[in-house]
Amino acid sequence: MKKIVPKILFLIAFLIADVSFTQQRADNIIVPEIENPRFEKGKGARILIDQSHHNFHQLNGRFKPFADLMTNDGYQLDSIIDVKKILKNDVLVISNPINQKNIRNWRQPIYNAFSEEDIRFIKNWVKKGGRLLLIADHMPFSGATNKLANAFGFDFCDGFAYQQKEDRNAPDIFSINNNRFLNTVISDGTIGEKIDNITTFTGSSFSIPKKAKGILKFKKEDYCLAPEIAWRFNDDTPSSDLENNYQGAILEFGKGKIAVFGEAAMFTAQTITNDSVTYKFGFHSEQAPNNIQFIRNLIYWLSKN
Repeated sequence: MKKIVPKILFLIAFLIADVSFTQQRADNIIVPEIENPRFEKGKGARILIDQSHHNFHQLNGRFKPFADLMTNDGYQLDSIIDVKKILKNDVLVISNPINQKNIRNWRQPIYNAFSEEDIRFIKNWVKKGGRLLLIADHMPFSGATNKLANAFGFDFCDGFAYQQKEDRNAPDIFSINNNRFLNTVISDGTIGEKIDNITTFTGSSFSIPKKAKGILKFKKEDYCLAPEIAWRFNDDTPSSDLENNYQGAILEFGKGKIAVFGEAAMFTAQTITNDSVTYKFGFHSEQAPNNIQFIRNLIYWLSKN
């Protein structure tokens, strides 16, 4: 496995399992107005953000910037606490669910966040025409989500996915130039502005079913680290090569659609403060100039008939 050089990682201080979640927060930003929104205000599809599975990202918390952005694009935003009440034409966003046993306990074993009944319902809802955006970040969220992902043919590595680069903890750039950003309807100009790269901020990875279309693809020597405790790495931490694995993909499933992503910060705007230094993660970061347009294109693809 790749040798891990011991050093102080700025994320460890506040993201390991024993540490309070409150230091990672949604940024209180004014989301930029959209010059040409997809829809008149409130005329777009209804987007429902799940908060029934102890989700780390919820409408009035870490996913509020996403909700504000989508509202500015004309969509109707709300939260949902009972997924069985969702309608056929709604877009359901499930971001970073977690089992109650792993709340503030980001260490193995990682328990499934979904009941078998929930998994059957969500799968059948998508098959009949539902639209699902499923986001599972690094451990423990990828492990908590995997059984639901498996129902659609995706399979997560419950760990931390990294591109092979000098600074492991720098954001990951998926671009046409580095052959990690694949040309799809989401980015080729068919349904919105053409995009040639986006940025993610340390997430997970997954394999995809044959009928899925990959968007963010890892390359040989990119790797997934799977520690016993989140963010605690050493030379014995299991590592797997991520060739032919992904951090983003889309799939038409029956009459419906699903988009799966292995990183949540890219969809919102968060800050983390450590020793009076503030770091920005998300679409407000100077390192992520195309993320807003990417989000808009993706949600439009999900919502349109």
